[in-house]
Amino acid sequence: MPSLIRFLVVLLFLGILAFAGMLALVALVEPREKDVTVKVPTQAIFNQSA
Repeated sequence: MPSLIRFLVVLLFLGILAFAGMLALVALVEPREKDVTVKVPTQAIFNQSA
């Protein structure tokens, strides 16, 4: 039984660490915006078989 409790405590601790890491990412990291241009070949548009 003590090994089960130790295992559950370790899982709880790892879960708290993961949650704290996600909160830190939300609070500290700002996303960068940039324009994205995708060129679509005209043959791909006009040569579609119906």
